[in-house]
Amino acid sequence: MKVLCILYSGGNAAKEEPRLLGTIENELGLREYLEAQGHEFLVSDDKEGEDSFFQKHIVDAEVLITTPFHPGYLTADLFKKAKNLKICITAGVGSDHIDLNAAIEHGVEVLEVSGSNVVSVAEHVMMNILLLVRNFVPAHEMIERGDWQVSEVARNAFDLEGKVIGTIGAGRIGYRVLQRLVPFNPKELIYYDYAALPEEASKAVNARRVEDLKEFVSQCDIITVNAPLHEGTRNLVNAELLSHFKKGAWLVNTARGAICDKDAVAAALKSGQLRGYAGDVWDQQPAPRDHVWRTMKNPLGGGNGMVPHYSGTTLDAQARYAKGTFQILDNYLKGKEQEPQNVIIGKGSYATKAYGQR
Repeated sequence: MKVLCILYSGGNAAKEEPRLLGTIENELGLREYLEAQGHEFLVSDDKEGEDSFFQKHIVDAEVLITTPFHPGYLTADLFKKAKNLKICITAGVGSDHIDLNAAIEHGVEVLEVSGSNVVSVAEHVMMNILLLVRNFVPAHEMIERGDWQVSEVARNAFDLEGKVIGTIGAGRIGYRVLQRLVPFNPKELIYYDYAALPEEASKAVNARRVEDLKEFVSQCDIITVNAPLHEGTRNLVNAELLSHFKKGAWLVNTARGAICDKDAVAAALKSGQLRGYAGDVWDQQPAPRDHVWRTMKNPLGGGNGMVPHYSGTTLDAQARYAKGTFQILDNYLKGKEQEPQNVIIGKGSYATKAYGQR
């Protein structure tokens, strides 16, 4: 059997730190296990274009393993070429790099390591909210320059207490963000989701559901996006929706970059409609050097909290998703049932509503 694995290059860092399991150097710890059974295990970070390692070997691979952090984009056209493909495993959470409808059409199962990143991403969301609201990045850059002008950064710094904070998506990550916000004594916590939280969970965080998205965003001082990318959420936050935001609101997106229209976000930040935008997810990964989100600023020269996609790949998260990937692969090889929460596409159909109501 051929197992194709697309991971990111860790360079010297991965050689010095073996816990960087999601790299081509450390290979999720799978090589010895697979080769001992006689399987062919091919690992690379080369994934772009027709001549890439990814496209060359996907044609006869039985198993594809990739990550959300350096995804191998498996399109409908590539599915037609991948005649032997039986299962796609996401080492992490988020399988939108795979054309899920094409997977169903070709009878390919898609699984991910559910829950492996939820704490890591929720903590990153909290950091993003605080660094935006407190205007941290411009303040730190001022210190690096050797300057000291408190008024320049304090004029755009606020308290988190007393703000209305909302999450688009109140699932595993969104709900954990709500839990972590409670001690900051916000004015109100609200959420937008196709499904209401269970009554007990809602009461625990004192969160109110708003069913209309425009009404939801118009009430929020801070909005965090914690929803998967699918047909219903692609470009969900666009110029029209941004016009309904409170002027000067902050937006955090650690879900998927393509949920937000990149040019509309940049324009809203430049105009001051958004006071800040932060996250680690991009519509294309790696992001091009000239991507507008790298350098966009608000009218006061701040408001940008973008970083590479790493919120869900802390060393702790890598241990969890490497272990989960091994278990999914082992179950597949032994013909065992998979854990239901890990199954995105089962035997010819969606096994979850995480990627939209079906």
